[in-house]
Amino acid sequence: MLIIIGQSLISGILMGGIYALVSIGLTLIFGVMNVVNFAHGEFLMIAMYLTFWVFHYLQIDPYVSLLIVAPALFLIGVVTQRYLIQHLIQAEHYTQIFATVGLSTIMANAALFFWKADYRMVKTPYMSSTLTFSDLVVSYPRLISFLVAIGITVLLFLFLKHTYLGRAIRATAQDNTGAKLMGVNINRVYIFTFGLGSACVGVAGALLMPIYYAFPTVGLHFVLTAFVVVVLGGMGNITGALFGGLVIGVVEAFSGFFISPELKEAVYFVIFVLVLLVKPSGLFGLTKG
Repeated sequence: MLIIIGQSLISGILMGGIYALVSIGLTLIFGVMNVVNFAHGEFLMIAMYLTFWVFHYLQIDPYVSLLIVAPALFLIGVVTQRYLIQHLIQAEHYTQIFATVGLSTIMANAALFFWKADYRMVKTPYMSSTLTFSDLVVSYPRLISFLVAIGITVLLFLFLKHTYLGRAIRATAQDNTGAKLMGVNINRVYIFTFGLGSACVGVAGALLMPIYYAFPTVGLHFVLTAFVVVVLGGMGNITGALFGGLVIGVVEAFSGFFISPELKEAVYFVIFVLVLLVKPSGLFGLTKG
């Protein structure tokens, strides 16, 4: 039993790192712009397909393709923000929801039209490799994905805390009017922030390809999980998103094994509802007015 618990814990933590990286991009955008991007999952889907095509045509390893996929998603995010999201920042929340849900539908159906409903996955020499510690087995691709995800998260945290642009982003998130009066170009901050959040989900998409498969609606599962993680950790709170991702990963692993794989999403949605009832602002209590 201890081995089963340990194995489930390791699996949950490793997957939780990916959930955290997907969620950090979402919570960063909300924290700065007060916009919930319901097309965030489709950005992940695009990143996964890009990783697949780069591997298929250029024979570039998925982890190396991060150097291509992340900048590509950054540019896609910049264009999306400039020509769509920018016009929604001062809009009512229901307008933001309809617009981003519409974008999500367009992207998913475009992917279905051009790439069909086939499941696509990269096959690498190490995809079945494992590391063994005592009686515990650790998937090599999942371990690499977890370490890269945590590394990217730490770098993002350091960037926001110790660089001028990072401080400008934090100032805009705290008080965009005050930041504007202090000389911060908040429109450029918005553009960069949306691009950065999209790049984060681009990294997550590349990390997922050796352990998951791409199809037009793949983003739906991950974006629902990301919303749970973001609300659980506190909307706009990067540290909370990291913690929430790890918690949801562990809960999913344990419930999938000890209850039922079909009910694992239901379990963490029950936790999600309970947290909202007890502490609506999330565990870390950061809210955005």
